[in-house]
Amino acid sequence: MNRARVLLADDHRMVAEGLKRLLTPEFDLLGVVEDGFALVEAAKKLRPDVIVADISMPLLNGLDAMAQLKKDNPRVKIVFLTMHQETSYARRALDAGASGFVLKHSAPEELVTAVRSALAGKTYLTPSLTGGVLHAMKSDPKATKDPLAMLTPRQKAVLQLFAEGRSAKEISGLLSISARTVEFHKYQMMETLGLRNNTDLTHFAIKHGIVAP
Repeated sequence: MNRARVLLADDHRMVAEGLKRLLTPEFDLLGVVEDGFALVEAAKKLRPDVIVADISMPLLNGLDAMAQLKKDNPRVKIVFLTMHQETSYARRALDAGASGFVLKHSAPEELVTAVRSALAGKTYLTPSLTGGVLHAMKSDPKATKDPLAMLTPRQKAVLQLFAEGRSAKEISGLLSISARTVEFHKYQMMETLGLRNNTDLTHFAIKHGIVAP
């Protein structure tokens, strides 16, 4: 019987090694990538059954990587493994089509179960967050208060790279756009979000889980 194929994305090597030990006894681990760009490329090439990914990753965060992966393959199953314990992160992940949301400290007990659930076409959510997520869905079923919804995918990519401390020139090279276009996106975001400068953009990106603190 063929084992399910899993791709792992986490930029913390020690964490990744521990996750490999959890996953390899039961699944065929295709590899480990350390940033969102590498995840998108590896997933397109390897076609895993399930992707296990952190939300906060360099270059492209897990949520925005998932948006690109879903365009390429709407059936792809993604289980997020994260330090973020706020229900808003879980809500955003599930609304965007994630198959699971597991807190890193719960991984030894829950990760394999979450991957199995994803393979079975079900959604797994860390039990400690279930009540909060259900309450949020009842009180705000359309999640209209999420300011990230006002940004385009390209703007979110530019925001993450600025928040990581990269220059407009570096960002233009990574995204294959002009430096002028990068600056245009930055100022458009600042106007949309009511922010004043690069520091405000960075604080916004940290607050909303686009980059790690």
